[in-house]
Amino acid sequence: MVFLGRCFDAATRNPFAVFGLGAVRTATKRAGGTVANHGGSAGRRLGVKKFSDEYVIPGNIIVRQRGSVFHPSQNVAMGKDHTIYALVPGYVRFYKQKYMRGERKFVGVVLNRGEKLPRDESELGRSRYFGLVNVNTLQTVSPTP
Repeated sequence: MVFLGRCFDAATRNPFAVFGLGAVRTATKRAGGTVANHGGSAGRRLGVKKFSDEYVIPGNIIVRQRGSVFHPSQNVAMGKDHTIYALVPGYVRFYKQKYMRGERKFVGVVLNRGEKLPRDESELGRSRYFGLVNVNTLQTVSPTP
């Protein structure tokens, strides 16, 4: 009887004493939890770098992309990582064309500011850039004696 009295007496003071657990430790710090992606990596800086009607020189990056969201048109090329860059100096133009059931977005470079893409070559002729200097328009400067 004395043993049962001690068990009931201990149970009133500490509920875990009956099971032989003794004192219960409590947390001194809050539970933090876990992070799903652990911060990941830095952004890749993708997107349109030169917008419509902006002047570009050869080699300027116009669009950085993953996959071919924009397709190359006249006077631009696509790199192996799908970067579209200018081949000639001129002005950037964006346009859409029907393709199968949807549309495709194209980006190109025109030589003159007012031109539009896609260019109607039968009406306007071919647009060609040679990268040469017109010697006839240069002013001749005579050396001073």
